[in-house]
Amino acid sequence: MAITMTPAAAEHVARFIEKRGSGFGIRIGVRTSGCSGMAYVLEFVDQKDEDDQVFSADKGVNIVIDPKSLAYLDGTELDFVKEGLNEGFKFNNPNVRSECGCGESFNV
Repeated sequence: MAITMTPAAAEHVARFIEKRGSGFGIRIGVRTSGCSGMAYVLEFVDQKDEDDQVFSADKGVNIVIDPKSLAYLDGTELDFVKEGLNEGFKFNNPNVRSECGCGESFNV
């Protein structure tokens, strides 16, 4: 089981942790939401929980995943993309079967 981050995503997260002044890494998770069933959750982590899985990315960034989310995120690559005037994280998740039209939720 693995979660990865592109160099662009790792650099973006590392910059935010540096501006923030502290942080162990970034937590990636899923929650029930939206019209397709699941939505991604991103948040900074100052310390990991005992049962968390930790994956290392470029720039010394730690990716923290709780055990329930790991089943839905296994094999996912987190990218940071700029498309025209928009920029943001993009989840390349091989487990996704369908996504809602607005792009906010997915189904596995």
